[in-house]
Amino acid sequence: MNNWIHNIKTKYLTGSIVEKIIFINISIFILTYILNTLSFLFKIDGNFIINWLALSPQFDVFIVKPWTLITYGFLHHGFFHILFNLLFLYYIGILFLDYFNRKQFLTYYFLGIIFGGLVYLLSYNFLPALKSQESILVGASAGVTAILIGITALIPQYALRFRFIGNVKLVYIAIFFIALDIIQIPDGNAGGHLAHLGGALIGYLLTVYFNQGKEITHWLGNFWAPKKDKPLKTVYKNKTKTKTKNPKEQQIKIDRILDKISKSGYETLTKEEKDFLFKIGKK
Repeated sequence: MNNWIHNIKTKYLTGSIVEKIIFINISIFILTYILNTLSFLFKIDGNFIINWLALSPQFDVFIVKPWTLITYGFLHHGFFHILFNLLFLYYIGILFLDYFNRKQFLTYYFLGIIFGGLVYLLSYNFLPALKSQESILVGASAGVTAILIGITALIPQYALRFRFIGNVKLVYIAIFFIALDIIQIPDGNAGGHLAHLGGALIGYLLTVYFNQGKEITHWLGNFWAPKKDKPLKTVYKNKTKTKTKNPKEQQIKIDRILDKISKSGYETLTKEEKDFLFKIGKK
């Protein structure tokens, strides 16, 4: 028994941030079911975990329990619910960490949950079709969606291989899930689907901030700077040289950048390397 506990502890401590988040979700899921079983046997209120951790659409309830804007993302209402969320989080999360660091992963994940929860709250209080409905929000889907859309915005043409299907580009996977959420809103669980869309939006905006946003700011600074500080001729030659690289040289540069990301994290790349990687992802 002690060895088993020690192995679990070691696995958690040595795992990636994706595996740690998955471990926490599974632990809370198991704990919830144990407490539900005990509450049944001793005839006590078995919904106190849901009442204290799930997100309610009522503002007066939310004000008293503001922590639910985060804790709802660690609750799941069934085995297949948590299984799908965590499997998807594992595969997309591992890919995400090839281009971003663990701090950025946590930023996407938790802001996805928070923003998805806010969209849910606003929807049930201002959309006529949802005002009269009773609901609670649970699940990590908004955070997982933020991770998916975030990495898709960076490398949309990256392809994942599926058995019996073949290679599918990330952009098509993202479009499929977003479209699925939109068309399922009238069919039930509208709040959950709207929360997913909220997570998708924040995931996209974060990638714009970490990449395009900084590039635009840099470009505006160069636009207003005196020409003598950065001659147009020099810039033109550098860009031409980059574009005329043969495929072999380009692949060597890609491998070098990816190796640097795996060792030091995405944020250690220079602006030239980030721009190069972003342009390759859009081809």
